[in-house]
Amino acid sequence: MGESSIEVRKLDHIRICLEKDVEFKQKTTWFEFVEFIHVAAPELNYDDIETSTEFLGRKFSAPILIEGMTGGAKGTEIINKNLAMSALEFNIPLGLGSQRAAVEKPELVESFRIVRDVAPDVFLIANIGGVQLIEGGVKLAEEVVSMVDANALAIHLNPLHEIVQPHGTTSFKGTLDAIRKIVEKLSVPVIVKEVGCGISGELSRRLSEMGVAAIDVGGAGGTNWAKIERIRALEKGFLENAAIGKTFLEWGIPTAAATIEACTSTKIPIISSGGIRSGLDIAKAIAIGASMAGIARPLLHHAVVSSDRIVKVLRQMVSELKTAMFLTGCQNIESLKKVNVVITGRLLEWIKQRGIQHPKVRI
Repeated sequence: MGESSIEVRKLDHIRICLEKDVEFKQKTTWFEFVEFIHVAAPELNYDDIETSTEFLGRKFSAPILIEGMTGGAKGTEIINKNLAMSALEFNIPLGLGSQRAAVEKPELVESFRIVRDVAPDVFLIANIGGVQLIEGGVKLAEEVVSMVDANALAIHLNPLHEIVQPHGTTSFKGTLDAIRKIVEKLSVPVIVKEVGCGISGELSRRLSEMGVAAIDVGGAGGTNWAKIERIRALEKGFLENAAIGKTFLEWGIPTAAATIEACTSTKIPIISSGGIRSGLDIAKAIAIGASMAGIARPLLHHAVVSSDRIVKVLRQMVSELKTAMFLTGCQNIESLKKVNVVITGRLLEWIKQRGIQHPKVRI
């Protein structure tokens, strides 16, 4: 199996994410700069709090999305199987890892298809890279959607990841035109996502004008793909790639800033992801404008063991979300979206310098 094998890379990613510290060191999500105003007399009962919400035409039990993590290598089936069973039990959407490997090697389709086998009714989001769609076009998009009978397609944008990755694909010219054509032709909604560097307001507006159904900001502050690929590059002797990774370890728009950029630039649903680690983070993401919050790595360590362990983590997060709603007097997600927040520090400075008009920020 050659060094450039996608299957080897997929297994490297899982191993490194499970064994190494792959979080940002200096940069955070900036959710610490979002403060709720405590309500000492909520005038509601905790047990009456309702976390259900609608996203892309379907009702879910909570504004939580399990982000795409893996697939496309032997041994990843169990991870996707456990994630699917927990998503079905919780009635929340599930994303898949990039399906490029299964397109090139059909014997790997089962690592993705197993999700449909164990969770036929789960809201499933197929996944392919924007850079692959420049050449593959609508036909490739349709292939990955039909591979798993997906309810939506996520197109991931990852320019820094590709630069640091040994044998990465760095020809991104034409990506937006490819996305536009796919949005026009595909029968399911298209979500465009980053993988840890964030999506700006300018790009959010442009994607919305193309007809993209939702944006997953994938901001900085959580899992760091420049660090993951730098580790791989060092292990395999690609020292130039590793050096670039070191220089750009703290690159990207922090998740809270990316969420505000996207939410104030378009009216389509925004998924806040990148370093979401608690139900309080989810509550803050919703309060500053997101429709959903995406979670990946906090579930990965449990996904290699059992679906029960994933469900336990999700229950904890929902309890924390409900606690934040209780302490701010919010009985449901719609009232959480309207609750006031105080934004301070570097996030407030970002909003000022970017000239962002956020309805909850008085400058």
